[in-house]
Parts: sequence; structure tokens; C-alpha cells
Amino acid sequence: MTEMTQPTRTPRHLCLLGDATSPHVQRWAREMLQRGWRVSLITARPAQVPGVEVRTLRPVHRSTDWLFRVRETRRHVRELAPDIVHAHYITSYGYLAARCGKHPLVMTAWGTDLLVTPLKSPWMRWLTGWTLRHADLITGDSASLMDSVAQFGPARPAEEIHWGVDLNRFRPTPWHSKPATHLVSLRAWEPNYRIATIIDAFARLRAGLQDHDLHLHLLGGGSLEPALRQQVQAAGLQQCVHLHGRLDDAGMARVLGDCKISISVPDSDATSVAVLESMACGLAVVASDLQANRHWLGAQWLVPAGDAAALAGTLRTLVTDDDTARQVGEHNAARIAQHGDRAAQMNRMHALYQQLAGAQ
Repeated sequence: MTEMTQPTRTPRHLCLLGDATSPHVQRWAREMLQRGWRVSLITARPAQVPGVEVRTLRPVHRSTDWLFRVRETRRHVRELAPDIVHAHYITSYGYLAARCGKHPLVMTAWGTDLLVTPLKSPWMRWLTGWTLRHADLITGDSASLMDSVAQFGPARPAEEIHWGVDLNRFRPTPWHSKPATHLVSLRAWEPNYRIATIIDAFARLRAGLQDHDLHLHLLGGGSLEPALRQQVQAAGLQQCVHLHGRLDDAGMARVLGDCKISISVPDSDATSVAVLESMACGLAVVASDLQANRHWLGAQWLVPAGDAAALAGTLRTLVTDDDTARQVGEHNAARIAQHGDRAAQMNRMHALYQQLAGAQ
């Protein structure tokens, strides 16, 4: 008697729209591949993502270029014929996805796309609202983003889902093994993230603590690199400010393992993966006083964005009191272990995808 074989089930197809060079988009794709999805990615900034079919749009040089990428986006979506479309960043890829008319459609807000861009003009606010109303599900990674979504009155549900941390990779290293006092910023070298303010604060800190062996590590990379290198040189900090640029997860974890304090002081932000990863590694974190950061950090470690003097003063408290810095780092690591696991967040997202796909 011939043994009956079970038919092979075709994986559900998730089509992401987003920046393929972004580690956050790459991580999202990998997480869904691990959960059995076929994943494709439509992007104007191409990069190879193992296991993912990447479709490339013409480059975008200015914000109005997004208006002229609709036809090619529609063609890619039609050819890929996914079960679900998920756009990352409302005011660019979200707009393109809305114009495609493919459902179910998920949109994820990243921060500036809802907290800053819609405030630039009545036209941008109208367009953002129009875009959101085409989504079947909206996600964001902080209460501030959920509040912003609600202000546009979308008819579909919104879920607070943050990016989370890979706790297998980002974990504490023994405090006593860390060399000297190393500080780190994981934020991109773009205007919003105030890297120049961090360098200024570090220069002030070092001038006041000349008996301390202080080092600042700058990860992230970005368009401000020439100006930042010039600032470091002008301040005579070449020997103690290390500009690493963009590193992969393993590289970031390696640098974090040597550091005691992490700095994140943007003008606007939602829940920052850089903050969560720093916390997971047991670092004390100093951040700008924003709603998203208040959820994760104590008020004494929050400073006004752009205030180098305030930042330097808070950093000095931690640098000169190593026991306090260690205790803050231990508290941060415990907080992320309990509430920041990426696997739990991505399992929630996987379940939401299944609900949407099953409803079709």
C-alpha cells in the first residue's frame, strides 16, 4: 500500500516596502523569514538581504520624488502578488503602498514621519491622514506614536509594537572587565540625532575630568560625517573619539561590551532600538527628555535635546560615580529582559499578520 504524503504548504508571502539598507528593516525581514513567511522587499535604497527578493525603485533625492514612484511600485506589487503588504515609514513607503490599492495593508510609523513631517504644512498633514486611512493595521513603537495616529482618526486598529532587542546577541558583559570609561552613541550621523551636541558635551566632560581616561565611540554613519570629523579634529579629540560608522549587530554588540554609558539625544524620537540595545547590554543610558524615553528611563537621566552643558553634567554624575553607573546599567538590563524581547514582539506581529491574511 502506497504511503500517503502530505501536500507541501506554500508559505504566505509578505511584501515589505522600506529602506533595504536599514538594519531595522533587515531585522524585520529576517524575523519573518524565521517564522515561515516568504518575504520580498520593494525599496528605493537597495541592499542584499539574504533570503529576500529585493525589487528596486529609482533613487529618491527629494521628498517630491515619492509622488513619481507610484507606477513602478504598483508594477512590482502586481508581479509579486503578495498576501500582505507592509510599508515602513508612513510619509514615503506608506504613501506608495496606499496608492497601490493592495490589501491587507499594514503600515508602521517610525517617529519623524508622524511626529515631525505632518507639522511642516497643511498639505503634508492632509496627505499623512489620507495615507493612514488606507491601512488595515497601523503599528508604532511608542505611546507618543499611538497618540499621533489617533489624531488622524483612522478607521482601522493601531497596535503598539516596538522593535525589541535580540537578547541572544545584546546582553551584559561583566562590569569589571570594561576598559577605563568608554561612552557610546549608536545614533545615525544626521541632524535629528544631535551628534555634534554629544561631541561638544564630551569635550566639556573631558576638560573637567582630565584625570579620567575617557573615550567616546560613535556608531551609525551618515551625511554629517565630514562635519563631525572636522569638529573632533578642531577640539583635539582625535585620540579619544572613535568614529566607527555603521556596524552590523555583532560589531555593535562588541563595542557595547566595552562601554559603560550610552547616549541618545535626538530632537524627536519614538522608542529607540539604540536605547533598548544599550539597556540590554547593561549600560547606563542618558537620553533626551522625550515621551518615548520617559517610558524606559528615569527622569534623572533625561536631558533637553541640544543642551551640551546639561548632557555633560549628567554624564559627569555617572562617570564620577561608577557604582551608580553600574547599578543603573543592571536595572536597565533587567528591564529589557522582562519587557524588551524582540522575539515576543515579532511573535505578536506574526499573529497579527496571520489574522489579516486569514480574513481575506
